[in-house]
Amino acid sequence: MTDAEFMDRAERLLKAVETSCDHINDDTSVDIDNQRTGGMVTLAFANHSQIVINLQKPLHEVWLAAKCGGFHYQFDGIQWSDTKGQGEFFALLSRFASEQSGSALVFAAD
Repeated sequence: MTDAEFMDRAERLLKAVETSCDHINDDTSVDIDNQRTGGMVTLAFANHSQIVINLQKPLHEVWLAAKCGGFHYQFDGIQWSDTKGQGEFFALLSRFASEQSGSALVFAAD
């Protein structure tokens, strides 16, 4: 994957995270404050916990830091998968955000 291809796919991922936050904020009582600075999105929850998603361009990875730990994702041609086999980015983000917010939340690529 070229740097340009990585940035295109990674930007789509970050935009999908932001769009999912907008839907969650509109459709549920959960309030997620999402802030973007360059290639990083920070999700802040009412209990002051955070999830940070950060692009690592030299490695062609997306990193996610949650209360339960840090995870690295690479695009496998179909989806963003954890480099240690833990699963798909949006499924894990949904799980971590649900745990941190105390409500069932769904983040999706579309």
